[in-house]
Amino acid sequence: MAQEPIDNFVITVLGRQSVEQALGPVIEVLRGRGLELDRTVKLEGGYACAELWACGRLDDEAAIRSAFRALADAMAVDIAFRNEGEYGRKHTLFCFDMDSTLIQGETIDELAKMAGVGDQVVAITASAMRGEIPFQESFRRRVGLLKGLPEARVMEVIERLPLMEGTERLFRALKARGARTAIFSGGFTFFGRVLKEKLGVDYVFANELEVRDGVVTGEVNGGIVDGTQKAELLVEIAGLEGVPLEEVVAVGDGANDLPMLGLAGMGVAFHAKPVVRASARFSVTQVGLDGLLYLLGVPTGEWK
Repeated sequence: MAQEPIDNFVITVLGRQSVEQALGPVIEVLRGRGLELDRTVKLEGGYACAELWACGRLDDEAAIRSAFRALADAMAVDIAFRNEGEYGRKHTLFCFDMDSTLIQGETIDELAKMAGVGDQVVAITASAMRGEIPFQESFRRRVGLLKGLPEARVMEVIERLPLMEGTERLFRALKARGARTAIFSGGFTFFGRVLKEKLGVDYVFANELEVRDGVVTGEVNGGIVDGTQKAELLVEIAGLEGVPLEEVVAVGDGANDLPMLGLAGMGVAFHAKPVVRASARFSVTQVGLDGLLYLLGVPTGEWK
């Protein structure tokens, strides 16, 4: 009877200061699932990072991923587990959520503070991102509370929401590698256009906040970009670019990002809600957005 083939795996351990304390427990998890450590490689580049290469026959991938997720939380590190073929795969299209992913915070929450309805909107946003309220319903409720906000104040939010840590370095590296980039956002087009210019994003799809006579009407022009449409857009843009879905990376933090994270060859929950982290195959919680470069195996010499 032929034996099952031995597979090779790469485990990336990533943290702010040091990952040394996590390496022993990571190796214990590997051995507990019947895998043997082959070698460990330390990586430079700004964060603390080690790659562990292992081999063996893995009988339950879900179990080892669950064990690594619990260990990552306990040790305050990020742990990415994948087979060698997945690690070496080319990635040519990157699709990002915008709010709390490319920028720090939620645009609609900041607009709500300006309109004096901050607490109400923040509560609805949090519930929607946890998956408790359908996104379209929550979005219309939140936009409705912005009615009467002057258009001039809307543009002030651009200065109040800085880019997420590591965003510019990540985009420089992706562009240098010839990757295409897209934003699929449940936020607003006015901020998406700013990021398109600043980061050189190739595609931007977001919601158009309706303004009439210089004030926000509380309505949205056209359809709403929700989780379903994000997934549809990912497939559409991948088709336009001639990119197989396995070469697509999708990054987001909320429940409405789960459909596109599930479709992409590499779906990454970034500083995400628990329900998203539990569902996504990869997560980055401890470091900035440029931590993706470690997961992608991009040589640090290309980061500049």
